Amino acid sequence: MAKIDETKEFINTLRTYLSIIVAIILAVGAGVSKLYLANTIGLLFWIGIVFIIFFIIVFALVSKSIHENIKKLKDL
Repeated sequence: MAKIDETKEFINTLRTYLSIIVAIILAVGAGVSKLYLANTIGLLFWIGIVFIIFFIIVFALVSKSIHENIKKLKDL
């Protein structure tokens, strides 16, 4: 497999991971908001908040990796 094809495939894989991360953020966000609206702010609520923050950081890192690989693709 050529280097350009390998890089394109890696970018597509990262995009798939990005979609999964967004789905997780939305699902956990819905759960956290349901807990908030039910006025049951406890341990599960705060764990959800921590997971949302964690996945937002992972989202940023994956996005950065996609941009770096696109720049690398220009050089090939």
